[in-house]
Amino acid sequence: MDHAILGRTGREVSRLGFGGAPAGLKNYLDEYDPALPDQREGVVAAILRAVELGITYFDTAPGYGAGVSESIFGEALAGCGERVFVATKIGASAEGARRSLEGSLERLRRDHVDLVQIHGSSYSVEQTDAMLAPGGIVAELEQLREEGLTRAIGFTTEDTNDSVYRLIRSGRLDVMQICYNMIYQHPYEPTRPFGSILEANDAGMGVVTMRTLTSGILQNWIRAVNPADTFDYNAALLRFVLANPLVDVALVGMRDIATVERNVDVANDVDGRLPLDRMHERYVDR
Repeated sequence: MDHAILGRTGREVSRLGFGGAPAGLKNYLDEYDPALPDQREGVVAAILRAVELGITYFDTAPGYGAGVSESIFGEALAGCGERVFVATKIGASAEGARRSLEGSLERLRRDHVDLVQIHGSSYSVEQTDAMLAPGGIVAELEQLREEGLTRAIGFTTEDTNDSVYRLIRSGRLDVMQICYNMIYQHPYEPTRPFGSILEANDAGMGVVTMRTLTSGILQNWIRAVNPADTFDYNAALLRFVLANPLVDVALVGMRDIATVERNVDVANDVDGRLPLDRMHERYVDR
């Protein structure tokens, strides 16, 4: 399994990460109900298989099914201890942050997590002001880190607005989780160079990607222009993100053993990745 050091956390993690949204959310992307014992057990088995195959990074959140995803992860990862890196999330308000994390720890069956992230999509100027202010959520997370309830803190975002750069440049957060894939390349423009992934890397932060396989968006477009849907693009999409040397972890939501095994095979095929500089060539030397 390909590994990376997750920024200033200093932790070595698998570059393929197990995303927890599909585990907790009913009918997320396809039909699924975690309330059905056989379907829940299938996810537990998938997580256990992921550990066997070398995946060490597991990402979840209390918002994924009102704690259901965390409970499934807690069941599956019980006894793994320091073999795995467990990340969860918290709201953008300092009020109730400690209570939220304590609930996550109970569901995850742990006395601490490796990473707590502010769970957001797009932050306004006012939100960011409040987050970074004395007594804001960042200060609260710093306190929770000081107490040992989490070893690292970070934020998630699907945007690349000024607020993202303010959070990076604050120097107070350890990890950025961002939407980045074949169709959403805005965080990384290597020909300028420009983008929040580059900025986060320069700041010493770990970089984790969400929506690595585009959450079905590219696949929907392909089916619209090619109704026969004659090609499985998932492997190519994963290879694209893993080809970026600044991406420490590419998250992929998984629910079954077969999907885990396919994605691990792709992640292990380092020679099959297309160098990104070739993708951005515009001219041909003659």
